[in-house]
Amino acid sequence: MRTEGSRQRGTETAMVTVNGVQLAYEVYGSGETPLVMVHGGWISRRYWNPVVPRLAQSFRVLSYDRRGHGESEKPGGQGSIHEDVADLAALIEHLGLSPAWVAGQSSGANIVLRLAAERPDLLQGVIAHEPGLMLLLADDPATAPLLEDVGQLTSEVMERIASGDYVGAAEQFVKEGLGPGVWSKFPPELRQDMVENTLTVVDDLNDPDESAFDLEWVREFPHPVLLTKGDRSTPAFEPIVTKLAEAMPMAEVSEFKGAGHVPHVEKPREYVATVTAFIEKHRDTPARDFGSLTHS
Repeated sequence: MRTEGSRQRGTETAMVTVNGVQLAYEVYGSGETPLVMVHGGWISRRYWNPVVPRLAQSFRVLSYDRRGHGESEKPGGQGSIHEDVADLAALIEHLGLSPAWVAGQSSGANIVLRLAAERPDLLQGVIAHEPGLMLLLADDPATAPLLEDVGQLTSEVMERIASGDYVGAAEQFVKEGLGPGVWSKFPPELRQDMVENTLTVVDDLNDPDESAFDLEWVREFPHPVLLTKGDRSTPAFEPIVTKLAEAMPMAEVSEFKGAGHVPHVEKPREYVATVTAFIEKHRDTPARDFGSLTHS
């Protein structure tokens, strides 16, 4: 593993090579408690800018660009969530942040939950906002229609991307998929970020494991978990959060009022307060002893 540039010096971007790919990252704050932020699809670590300065007042915050996103290397070929999970684990280990609190949103939450299944030893706890684990809806007659609605939107967005209409694809995805009014709340730089990272969502959607998850993987996860949702989100996310909460023994659920799929952009103060309160509440919570359980 090779590190280039500056490391852990305020807000300067650093590069680190993990699993053969260069990833861009920044470390903020000097607190003893590490908090790692994992962004969703379409975007980059800049997505966390509305909340990182406040979180850094309490924690040592790591934000990074997932492979293929932002300033990180964009390797060719079909990527996979397995690579993203391996990258996250390698970053935590290489930067000496283990055990860490890890927060993810959307497909970033998918990555965080798979890390919880595979490497619970790296974690103190998990915060996951509306994971995009859509295949959890497939086998339930009550939720299968929601999956069909998501599939229709996905098809339309993919058609726009294929035609080269990246701006239209991003706007449609946000307006129809992330909750009413979200697009208007995105500052210009985040909208541009989505356009520049549009092709990453194609990679995610073509990965057969991206939205798949076995709840048995996390039934014995030994650390605290905060699962969050927005009361203005599209309906598909609520049953996913419910299914995960029922499966994970130390899970709590919190709802952001007046927010949808991106509460750290829509309600940044509330997001910071919720995350901070949860970590403070469970800072000294011992891990449950289920024996040695990992998933691979």
